[in-house]
This record gives sequence, C-alpha cells and structure tokens, in this order.
Amino acid sequence: MELALNDEDRAFAKEVRAFLDRELSDELRAAGRWMTSVYGDHDASMEWQRRLHARGWAAPNWPKQHGGAEFSVTQRFIFARECALAGAPPLSPMGIAMCGPALIGHGSPEQQAHYLPRILTGEHFWCQGYSEPQAGSDLAPLQMRAVRDGDHLVCSGTKIWTTHANVANWIFCLVRTGNFDRPQLGITFLLIPMDSPGVEVRPIVMTSGEHIQNQIFFDSVRVPVANVVGEIDQGWTVAKYLLEFERGGSAYAPGLHVRLERIREIARENGLLGDRLFAGRLAAAQVRIEVLEVYELRALSAAARGGRPGLSGSIMKILGTELSQHLTELAVEAVGPYGLTFQPEAGAAGGPNLIPHSPGLRGPQEAAVAPLRYLNDRAGSIYAGSNEIQRNIIAKAQLGL
Repeated sequence: MELALNDEDRAFAKEVRAFLDRELSDELRAAGRWMTSVYGDHDASMEWQRRLHARGWAAPNWPKQHGGAEFSVTQRFIFARECALAGAPPLSPMGIAMCGPALIGHGSPEQQAHYLPRILTGEHFWCQGYSEPQAGSDLAPLQMRAVRDGDHLVCSGTKIWTTHANVANWIFCLVRTGNFDRPQLGITFLLIPMDSPGVEVRPIVMTSGEHIQNQIFFDSVRVPVANVVGEIDQGWTVAKYLLEFERGGSAYAPGLHVRLERIREIARENGLLGDRLFAGRLAAAQVRIEVLEVYELRALSAAARGGRPGLSGSIMKILGTELSQHLTELAVEAVGPYGLTFQPEAGAAGGPNLIPHSPGLRGPQEAAVAPLRYLNDRAGSIYAGSNEIQRNIIAKAQLGL
C-alpha cells in the first residue's frame, strides 16, 4: 500500500485540524491530555462523542450505510494522530468500537436499525459482560446461566471487572445457554438493559481509590429472545469476532508517537537527552513504534478489504500494549524525583477517585501524572485477553503449534 500522503490526504488532515481547533474546549483537551486510564472521563467522553456525531465522525470505521464515516486506512491514521496531537479525549470503546461492529457483522437488520443509531448518539451507553470470577482471559468456563422461558431468557449469575457498569444503560453479555463437550459451545451473545429488574451493580474500588470497575449480579433477569445476537448456543463466534475489533480494530501507533514526543520534550527540559543510554532507549522505542505503524497500516488495509482484523488483532494488541507500558517506564524515568509522589488528583481517570487528597500539586502536572499512567497501564497486557493468550492464539492459528 502507498504510505506517502497525497494532496487529498493533506487536505483531509487540514480539515481535521480545523475541526479540532473549533470543537475541542479547554475542558475536553484537559480530559484527554491528563487521562491516566485507557478510558476517558465519562462526561467528557460523551460530550466529545456528541460533537463528533454532529460532524459524522463518531464512528470512523463503520460503513456509511450504518451512519459511520467509512474513512480509508490513511484517513483513520490521520484522524487518530491529529486527535492525539490535539489532546482529544477518547470515546468509550464499548459501543462504537465493540458492540457496534458485532452488530454490523452478526446482528439482524432489525437489531442494526434499532441499536446502531442509538450507539452513535450515545443514547445507549454500553458495558461489556464477559469476565466472571472464574472466567477471565479464558472465557470458555463462564457460568452465568440463561434458561429459556417462552419468548424470554431468564439470566442468573455475575460478571466482574465491568468497566463503567455504574453509568451504562446497556450491557452485551456472554451467557451459558447449554452444556456440550466443548465449553465454547452453549454460549450465547445477549443484549441486556441495565435497568431490568434483578440487575444489581456493586462498585469495585481500586487501591488507588479509583472507581471504574464494577461487579454485576443478575437475579432471574428476564431478557427477550429477540435480544440474542446471532444464534442461541453459537455466541462464541460473535464474541471472537468482537474481540478481534477490541484487540486490533484501531491503531496504537499514532498515539504512541505523540506520547514519545512528549517524553522526549520532558527529557530535554530535564537534561536527560545528554544521557546516551536514555537517548538510545528513546530512539529504540521510536524504531519499535515505526515498525508497529507499518504493520498496522498493512493489517488495517487488509482488514478493510476483508472486513475484519483477524489474527493481526492479536499481534497488534501484544505489540501496542507492551510498547505503551514501555513508554510509561520511560516517562517515569524522564520526570525524575517528582514522579515518586502519589498524586491521584493530578490525572483524569476514567472515574471518580474516592481517596481524600490535599489540594495543590507537588511539582509539574506531567510529573505527577507519569506514575499514575505507569500503574494503570500494567493492565494493558491483561485486558481483552492476556498477551499470553494472544501468543497462544498466534502459535496455534499461524504456526500450527
């Protein structure tokens, strides 16, 4: 594929920059610049989605027939990089980047017509019901049951580590509807309103004080069979399809480039660029990001022709999350002694922080945020299927091991 920008691409980049300059308020920029989680502040994210949707850019990867922008691969890279440079907050991936593609790929026309427009506007804010206390990276042992009763499925069980369940009004769930020799069979992909009788959300507060995760309990919750995506007992197919988009439906490299440049600026201010060892580590990180960028461009271009990320999603997830973790290590080193102080109030987490703190920052905000990002990003190699699981997938599917 052609990696150089042509006149049309440069015009698009100029259009994106003009839109960002016009629509990004100081509050929205701050929510993006200082975020410490993979999820942005909920209110800021929803406001930014509203403005993007008004422009028709809320879903860059969706087909136009479903309300998406249907950007080319180059346009998606340009858009992601310009948003990162401008400090735009991220949108929640649960609806637009995960449930939406699953519905486009496996939903009925009636489901697409009902849910997709509401995902775009934010009227439906989604959370993901996959993990359970005994089923995480390996989801096959999940036990939340759904028993058919006429035109309904009666659901009982629990989901855990559910991001933003406390503010979501819908959840897409994997539920156990049958028992077969292979545990992947008998799983159904189900859409459940969070205000259904019998749904209870309990917060999980991190040791850092952040409330982003939750545990959900389902006590005989009745859900219409019409809310099944795909076929009953065949939800594993839908789940795998969705996970491809969660792992590799967007590019890591544009944001990593911007983060590396900020680390380089901090290192320059603190006199670290004269340290050959540290400068060499920055250069090595840049090379790795550029390699990832070329791979992502090729993978996303192939996905655009074939309609799904496929195995490249696992590869992008491994490389992207581990590079992201490496950048947080470089940032902590670059900011120096101020990075040793725990100041949760310095960052914009994906939810409220419940630990009392004293007003005012000790040192620059960039230094105070660096260790928060370091600690939060340890989860990057775990969520969406641990990187060990991704390596197993690659070994089995690509190498035949």
